Amino acid sequence: MALTTLRSEKTVAPSRAVNHTVLGLPDGIRNHFIAMIGEFCGTFLFLFFAYAIAQAANSTKEAISTPNPAQLVMISAGFGFSLAANVFTFFRVSGGQFNPCVSLSLALVGAISPIRAALCAFSQLVAGIAAAAAVDSLTPGPILFANSLGDGVSKTRGLFLEMFMTAQLCIAVLMLAAEKHRSRPMAPLGIGLALFIDHLVGVYFTGAGVNPARSLGPAVVLPSFPVYHWIYWVGPILGSFIAAGLYKTLKLLHYETTNSSQDDDGFAEIEEALRSRV
Repeated sequence: MALTTLRSEKTVAPSRAVNHTVLGLPDGIRNHFIAMIGEFCGTFLFLFFAYAIAQAANSTKEAISTPNPAQLVMISAGFGFSLAANVFTFFRVSGGQFNPCVSLSLALVGAISPIRAALCAFSQLVAGIAAAAAVDSLTPGPILFANSLGDGVSKTRGLFLEMFMTAQLCIAVLMLAAEKHRSRPMAPLGIGLALFIDHLVGVYFTGAGVNPARSLGPAVVLPSFPVYHWIYWVGPILGSFIAAGLYKTLKLLHYETTNSSQDDDGFAEIEEALRSRV
C-alpha cells in the first residue's frame, strides 16, 4: 500500500536538493519523523473507518457463523474503500503503506530502507491499537471486529490463507506503486481492490487479518489473544516474502520488455509519422 518509487529515499531531483532543516533536525531524521506521522495518521483513519464498518455489519442479530453475503460485502468494501481513500490521501506524505508487511515487502525490494520500514511499522501498530480503542469507545457493545478462525478452519489453513491474501496485497503494491508507470496515479484504487477481494475470501475463514496492525488492535483492546494469534503475523510475513520474491524475479527477467508498449502514449508514433511526411 505504498506509493514509494524504488530508491526514492536516495534519489533527489537536482532542483529540490536543498537541506530543509526544521527545528534543528537534519533531513534524514526529519523525513523519518514525517513518515511516521503520515503512517500513524493514515493507518488510524484507514482502520478507524474499516473497524467501525465491520462493527456495524457484525451488530446484526446473526454474526458471521455462516456465510452472509451482505455482511461479507459490507465489511470487504469498508476495508477496501477505506484503504484506497487513505492511500490516495497520504501517499505523498509517507507512501501510504499502513501495514507492517507492506513496509517489509518494500524494504525487501529496496524501495525503502530497513530503518524507514521499522519506524513505519511501529507507527502502524500503535495506530491500529488507537483505532480499535477509538471505535470501542464510540460504538455500543463489545468489539465485534477481532480476527478469529471460522468453523472448521485449522491453524494451518488459516496460516496459508493469510499468506496468500497478504501476497496478493503486497504484489499489488509492488507492481502498481513501487515504480513509475502510466497507471501509477491510480495505484491506490488497485490496492484497495486487492484488499477488497482479500476480505471477500478471508472474512469468513480467518477474519481477514492480512495486516498485523489490523489484527493487533482489537486483540490488545479486548484484551484477547487466541492461541493461534501468531498466524496473523507469520502468514502475512510469509506473504510479504512471496510478493517480494515474485517482484524481484520479474525485475531480474526485465519483465518490462515483454509488453513494452504498455506505457507508450502514442506520441512517438505520431512524431515518426510526421517526420516521414517532411
